[in-house]
Amino acid sequence: MQGNLPPEAQEKLEQLQDLQDTAQQVATQKNQTESSLNDSQNALETLEDVDEDTTMYREAGELLIETDRETAEDELSEKVDSLEVRLETLKKQEERVQTQFEELQQELQQMLGGAGGPAGPAGGPSPGPGGA
Repeated sequence: MQGNLPPEAQEKLEQLQDLQDTAQQVATQKNQTESSLNDSQNALETLEDVDEDTTMYREAGELLIETDRETAEDELSEKVDSLEVRLETLKKQEERVQTQFEELQQELQQMLGGAGGPAGPAGGPSPGPGGA
């Protein structure tokens, strides 16, 4: 079908496909970040039940290095904060990509006379999680 489209429409369709790829990448990164954040929050909660004088270890590559509870708690808190910021950034990026996708899809539909042509090759109206 792409061969029959005017050059402007082909370009818009390629941009739509690129945005869809970007949306999938952002969704994957967001899911990974959410998983890491949940793991870190659970570890921090577990750490609250650990006695102050308990010997603790943290991973450093292939090694386990002895650490104290306060240091472990500080490092986990810092990691949680960092992951929360990263997650918010990814959510905003996901919203921007979705908006751009919808605008570009509308432009392409208008360009093609509203025939709904781009829905087929573009993989549907939504590039969100689980999309085409």
